[in-house]
Amino acid sequence: MSKPLRTLTRQHARRLAISRQHLDGRAAPALLDLIRNLGCVQLDPIRHVERTHLLVLWSRLGQFDETELERLRWQDRAVFEYWAHAASLVLTEDYPVHRWRMDLLHDEADSRQARAWKAWFDEEADTMYPLRDHIRAQLRQNGPMLSRQFEEEAAKFSSRWYNGRYVPRILDYLWSKGEVMVHGRAGNQRLWGLADSFWPDWTPMESWQPEQVTAVAVQKSLRALGVATPTQIKWHFTRQTYPALTAVLKKLLKEGIIEKVQIVENAQPLKGDWYIHSADVPLLEDIQAGNWQPRTVLLSPFDNLICDRDRTELLWDFFYRIEIYVPAAKREYGYYVLPLLHGDQLIGRVDSKMDRQTHTWHIHNVYAQPHAPADEETINGIGTAVQNLAICLGATQINWGNLPPAWVSLLQT
Repeated sequence: MSKPLRTLTRQHARRLAISRQHLDGRAAPALLDLIRNLGCVQLDPIRHVERTHLLVLWSRLGQFDETELERLRWQDRAVFEYWAHAASLVLTEDYPVHRWRMDLLHDEADSRQARAWKAWFDEEADTMYPLRDHIRAQLRQNGPMLSRQFEEEAAKFSSRWYNGRYVPRILDYLWSKGEVMVHGRAGNQRLWGLADSFWPDWTPMESWQPEQVTAVAVQKSLRALGVATPTQIKWHFTRQTYPALTAVLKKLLKEGIIEKVQIVENAQPLKGDWYIHSADVPLLEDIQAGNWQPRTVLLSPFDNLICDRDRTELLWDFFYRIEIYVPAAKREYGYYVLPLLHGDQLIGRVDSKMDRQTHTWHIHNVYAQPHAPADEETINGIGTAVQNLAICLGATQINWGNLPPAWVSLLQT
C-alpha cells in the first residue's frame, strides 16, 4: 500500500521556490555556491538598467565585489559561458552535462539543429566552409580574438541577430559545438579562443550517457525550482535538453532521490505530476511550520525565478512578458520592466532606465498588481528595495515618475 502524497499549498510552493532561489530573508551563500544552486545565470547584452547577470546576483547578494565574479570567470574559470535556458554563466564542474549538447551538435543523424547548421553551410558552401576554417586557423595562430578582428568579405546575409555578418554566426556555431569558448570580454564584446586552451586542469572531461546527463540535470533543475512538473523541469536549467526524461524520473523516484507531491488549492489539486527533491523536504517542512523569512526585492526580467512564464502565472497569478521587441506604442508596461517580489507575492513592476552619464535612475512608471498591499511595511519594503538597487547601479539620484495612488508615499522613502 503506497503512502499518501505529501501535500502543500501554492503558497508553500512559492516560498520553497523563493528559498531555493535565495530570494528570501536568509543570508545568501558565497558567490560560487549561489551560482551552483541556481545552476545558471542568464547573460544578455541589454543594459537599459544593468546587465541581467548582475541584476540576478544583486537581487540575492546585494552589492558584492564584482572582481570576485571576474576572477571566477577568467582566472579560476570555475564558470564559463554556454547555453542553459539561454546563453548563460554555467559551472565548469557541470561540464559533462553541457558536453552532451556539444557532442549532439556534431551528430546530424540525431540533432535537428545539427542538420539545420549543415544545410545553411551547404547553401553557401563557397563562403561558409573556407571562413570556418579561416577562423579556426586564426585562433590557433593568434590566440583569443574579437569577432571584429577576423577579416571578412563584404557579403552579408539577412539576420535579426548577427547584423548580417558571417563571422559572429560561425563563431556561435563553433561555440555551440564546444570548439571555441569565450576567454574574456572587452566591454560587452566576447574574446573568442579555442576551447582546448580554456579549460582548467581539474575540468571533468568525461562524456556521459544521455540518462546520466538527465539524472544530474533533473536534480539541478528541480532543486532550483523547489517543486516542479516534468514540463517545468525540462523548461529550466538545460532547457529542452533532457533525453529519456520520463525513464529518468521513474528511476529517481524508485531510488527515493525525488518524491511525488501534490499542490492543493481550494480543495483542488493542481494538474500534473509534481516532484520535490528529497534533500529539500526538510526545508519544505520548515516552511510549512511557519519558519520563513520574507524579503522585498526587484528582479531582472530574465531572473531564474520567473524565466518560465507559464509557471510564474500558475504559481503567482502574474502574467509577465518582456516587451523589448514590442513597438513602443503597443507596450503595456514598458521597454525594460523589473518585477517586484514582496514576500511570496509578485506585487508590481517597475519600468525604468539608468542614465550613467548623470548617475540618475529614472523610474518612469510603477505598476501595482490588483489587490497589492499598501500598508506601511509594504511601502517601506519597496522603498528599501529601490534604494538598495540604486546603490548597486551607482545611482546618486532617483527620478520618480508615475506611481500608483496607494504607493505615492514612496516619494518620501
